[in-house]
Amino acid sequence: MVSFFENTEKCLAIRSPEEKCAAVTDLWMAVQSNNFELDPNTPVTPIGVAGHPAKPELVIPAKLRRRRLGSEEGRAALVHAVTHIEFNAINLALDAAYRFRDMPANFYIDWISVAADEARHFQLLSTRLQTMGFSYGDFPAHNGLWEMAQRTADDCMKRMALVPRVLEARGLDVTPGMIERLNSAGDHETVRILKIILEEEVRHVEIGSHWFRICCDQRGLDPESTFLDLLKEYFTGSIRGPFNMAARMQAGFTQREMDAISELY
Repeated sequence: MVSFFENTEKCLAIRSPEEKCAAVTDLWMAVQSNNFELDPNTPVTPIGVAGHPAKPELVIPAKLRRRRLGSEEGRAALVHAVTHIEFNAINLALDAAYRFRDMPANFYIDWISVAADEARHFQLLSTRLQTMGFSYGDFPAHNGLWEMAQRTADDCMKRMALVPRVLEARGLDVTPGMIERLNSAGDHETVRILKIILEEEVRHVEIGSHWFRICCDQRGLDPESTFLDLLKEYFTGSIRGPFNMAARMQAGFTQREMDAISELY
């Protein structure tokens, strides 16, 4: 039997993207075959820096240049940015599966399934970059997703609210625009990949919505008002529309939440 928490921690620590993706896929296969155990006595290591390669260089978002899609390099820079998001998403899903204990078994199954999806997304985009003449690490990137993981490491409810339901949900909003721009630029292969990712990311955000509500139920809290309070506390003024309402509703947002978000921002 595979020790779920020990192996999830090992996956999280791996620096090589290729090795991380392979290890995550192997762990997901073990879970699918029910060849794993959730040992509640496995200690939890305090959150630190997740395993990542020496490149890309991590900079503050303000130092990232705008990606113009009129050139191959501009399109590659955009693909690289999404590739970096997907690499971070692997670590985010792994950390959720590793860090928060005393949750139902399906919580861990859900998040390792997300990690496996994100690994596949990363591989699709990394391969696409290579066909464009570039590699993951060739452009600078920022570390905002992992920084939020660190800020929410002590509270599963906050993590579910602020990572999948805010940061990852932004992908539901911005990806259709990227698809439209890349279609206009004639980059139909990248469009094909982004359509796959967009469809599957709806499920990932919905998983976050599901477990956020369970965390709220455990504490006797109203999910809608709790989410909006957390949103005001952590993201005032930093979320912009337009919002992909159809995808967000499918991913577990309520009309009251979306009305409030639209009014706030």
